[in-house]
Amino acid sequence: MQVYGIDLSKDKFDVNFFDVNGKINLRTVKNSLSGISEFLSGVPSEAILCAENTGSYGDLLVFLCGQYGIDIALVPGYTVKHSLGLVRGKSDPIDAGRLREYGERFYDKLSFKKYQGETMSELRQLYTLRSQLVQARKELRTGAHARQTMPMQSISANQILQHALHALDEQIMCVENQIEFIVKNDSELKENYTLSVSVKGVGSVIATDIIIKTGNFKVIDTARKAASYAGVCPFPNASGNMVGKSRTSHFADKELKCLLYMGAKSAVRHNKEYNLYYQKKKLEGKPHYLIINNIMNKLLRTIYSVVKNKTAYTPEYMCIDPREKNVNSSEKSGKKTCI
Repeated sequence: MQVYGIDLSKDKFDVNFFDVNGKINLRTVKNSLSGISEFLSGVPSEAILCAENTGSYGDLLVFLCGQYGIDIALVPGYTVKHSLGLVRGKSDPIDAGRLREYGERFYDKLSFKKYQGETMSELRQLYTLRSQLVQARKELRTGAHARQTMPMQSISANQILQHALHALDEQIMCVENQIEFIVKNDSELKENYTLSVSVKGVGSVIATDIIIKTGNFKVIDTARKAASYAGVCPFPNASGNMVGKSRTSHFADKELKCLLYMGAKSAVRHNKEYNLYYQKKKLEGKPHYLIINNIMNKLLRTIYSVVKNKTAYTPEYMCIDPREKNVNSSEKSGKKTCI
């Protein structure tokens, strides 16, 4: 099996691989349609590419790999750095060699990437644009609050600001309408979106973000994986006789975690079940942020549950004890269960 290590950048990427004579070969390829196509046409179909995950810089490469039928895995640079022991020096050709070595040594840990379809790609771009517009509006409003305390204020600056804010509001609404149009015209997206927003505390922004980040619940297919990805899953912290508090990892999607935090606060206010849980844990002396983190985790489990079961959320739903399920199944089969 031949492994190509690829260090991606905006304009080019460096490739490191063994040639037919068993010697290391270095190559620089332009990160463009013609350059990548020429490179992939000479790659054997049974070979795999191991590239650094640099966000949008690798989208074209992943898309063309799917067209040529070549497997490609995107690996975080942090993972590669801490998997090869003590290493020194850094350059693009050296990083490409380390990516090749990582792919050869940890082939069983590679997760091959498939480029998302046209609908998901457009949905992701529109959602990213909406986030940028909302951030720009927030910065303008923050500056306006600061200028209000000044003894002398500019009428012209205030008028231009109001026009800019009004234009941003219209553009944000236009993007949201387009996102809604895309979701409604895709049956699978529409179903999962409708099921997600049926959960109290989950609005359109949270549902759209989760659908994009999880690949419509296919790439991240379990609530446990989603909780780890969002940074709301606590991990143990113990060694020998030292037993510390379980803590969440800072390696997480901060945007999704922030949205889930706002959703958890809304669920506590409007969902009786979550409110009772919050009050119960408060009486037990649990910290506020610990309780909210548990509710964020519970929100994710609820979303994945309704999507998996294809059933909208209902507050009156009663979950059957798994032990009772086992007893009922054993009684139907005529077998006795020892408890």
